[in-house]
Amino acid sequence: MDKSDLNLTLHTAGGNITCNRCTAKSKRSGEQCKKPALRTSRTQKCQFHGGRSTGPKTKKGRLNIALAKTQHGNETRQARIERSAMSAKLLAMEDILFLINAATGKRTRGKKPASYTPITTLDAALEYMASDPITL
Repeated sequence: MDKSDLNLTLHTAGGNITCNRCTAKSKRSGEQCKKPALRTSRTQKCQFHGGRSTGPKTKKGRLNIALAKTQHGNETRQARIERSAMSAKLLAMEDILFLINAATGKRTRGKKPASYTPITTLDAALEYMASDPITL
């Protein structure tokens, strides 16, 4: 269910009152919440889905949110950093292969890691290989 699929208005009191509808959706059924959103909620949520929340206000609270491990608990921030670095390394190797015409086909699709810088010249490829040798 995308944002475009959400029903943003709700008619209550026999259709006499029109109000915003909570945009939260159920993990289990995938259906949108059937409650009206709070008028004071900028996020279009009802009181049960965080409509009254204004987020952390203190520096300590914002730091706690920033340092929180993950939403899911299956991976840590460190694992994400390591995976991103390895993705950047693989993309650099792919650049080198395409640069020397050793690879055919299409490039890897998707979002590139933040630490990735494209390798476009042979000098840059040699510099990359000297600074980061491939070890098995």
